[in-house]
Amino acid sequence: MKDIGFHISLFGVALILIWIGLFKFTTTEAKAIEPLIVNSPFMKWMYNFFSINGVSKIIGTIEVITGLLLLLNYFTPYGGLVGGFLATATFLITLTFIFSTPNAIEKIDGFTLPDAFILKDIMALGISLTIFIKSYNEINEL
Repeated sequence: MKDIGFHISLFGVALILIWIGLFKFTTTEAKAIEPLIVNSPFMKWMYNFFSINGVSKIIGTIEVITGLLLLLNYFTPYGGLVGGFLATATFLITLTFIFSTPNAIEKIDGFTLPDAFILKDIMALGISLTIFIKSYNEINEL
């Protein structure tokens, strides 16, 4: 019972990464993420080598693999270690979009709010770090 929250969180992050990763193979999502990628100091270089759809598919592939590695944690902590690391990196990068994307922070009715679509990644970052650390500790106990 004590690990039920961990397992729900792990499954949830894995499912979201796989689902959103698969959506990256559509033209709609490729166009939707373009403003985020083109303004990112960490990712904009990709458009020098790949098309809008190509970049989206690369990102989607990484997200799907990351989600599958997280699910592999149920069989070996090494899956959680690698998946947790990749998910942590993914969400750290996506959180930088708040600062690099124009209009990602808006003032609405007196409140200054970052884009909630990106802001939710703080939660996913925490879960990813938890998976990584738990897997690391399990490996060290072997």
